[in-house]
Amino acid sequence: MAEEIKLFKVKIDNISVEVEPGTTILNAARKIGGEVVPPAMCYYSKLQGSGGKCRTCLVKVSKGSDADPRPMPKLVASCRTTVMDGMEVANITSPEVLDARKGVVEFLLLNHPLDCPVCDQAGECHLQDLSYEHGADSTRYEFKRRTFDKVDLGDHIKLHMTRCILCYRCVYTADQLTEKREHGILGRGDASEISTYISQSLDNDFIGNVIDVCPVGALTDQTFRFKNRVWFLKPVDAHRNCENPKCCGKTVLWMRGDEVFRVTARKDKYGEVEAFICDTCRFDKKEAKDWIIEGPRKIERNSVISQGHYVNTVKPKDPLVEVLDGRQPRLVFNIHSESQVNRPDIDLSQINGPAHSDDFKK
Repeated sequence: MAEEIKLFKVKIDNISVEVEPGTTILNAARKIGGEVVPPAMCYYSKLQGSGGKCRTCLVKVSKGSDADPRPMPKLVASCRTTVMDGMEVANITSPEVLDARKGVVEFLLLNHPLDCPVCDQAGECHLQDLSYEHGADSTRYEFKRRTFDKVDLGDHIKLHMTRCILCYRCVYTADQLTEKREHGILGRGDASEISTYISQSLDNDFIGNVIDVCPVGALTDQTFRFKNRVWFLKPVDAHRNCENPKCCGKTVLWMRGDEVFRVTARKDKYGEVEAFICDTCRFDKKEAKDWIIEGPRKIERNSVISQGHYVNTVKPKDPLVEVLDGRQPRLVFNIHSESQVNRPDIDLSQINGPAHSDDFKK
């Protein structure tokens, strides 16, 4: 008969929780949920070895354990520190932690450009949320910022290294999810960058998942760039029977009307994908007929994406029919056929790259 595992009792911000030995402070806080959970820009539960890079999850251990109640002398990374029985941790209740987190955010933003108005990650960017909650209203940095040229990592992925915070998530994803890793960290110190050796392209059945794991806008989908803003789209859950046995086939379709602008993996409330999907589902299946649509995706109320997310609403009546005593309005002319700008046969979601005026000329 298997022995019963003794659970460790941990107190985080004066809230007690019991977890198994070997659990990190971050995952223990996630069992509690809410504001107790420290932010994490580099940790990813599905990627081995992740964590310990960004330092945004720093917490204060005020009591080591029941056996050794001495506090830890410095703040520790909650994503890499395991709990002990009787440990007491302070997160948002510690002014020292909040001050340190504010400093970490300031360092992350030193070289980060103010690209939010044009960045495709805007609206679902973890760095935006972190800056809003813990960032300063201005920067003290007065020197020249680090900049890099934009790079195409194959036909589907664009790299903006200037936005990168070196969280290593994409490196771990390629190393553990794909058959071979073709990119990594090159250079040292301030010159460190995500890149491929001798400008190779990323070509693998699952390499598109590096877009989903990136917490900022450093890795973006080239088939979606500049086509729409996420808060104008309606996310719906969908699935298909994928031919790839490693792909779950469960995705989120980002639609506007009947057009599918992009396909992503489903994510939980911490921004981590529930299951990885293949590049065929992500880049090649961009029509609603390719999918079995399950229904609207549940979006957090405080997310900007929820502003256009209508669930269980009633479509309003057309008042024009009542004004005309039940008669249907007569169509004088079709604006699409008369206009010299609009072309109804052009589908924006099918254009490869940003739309230009040449795409609509007759």
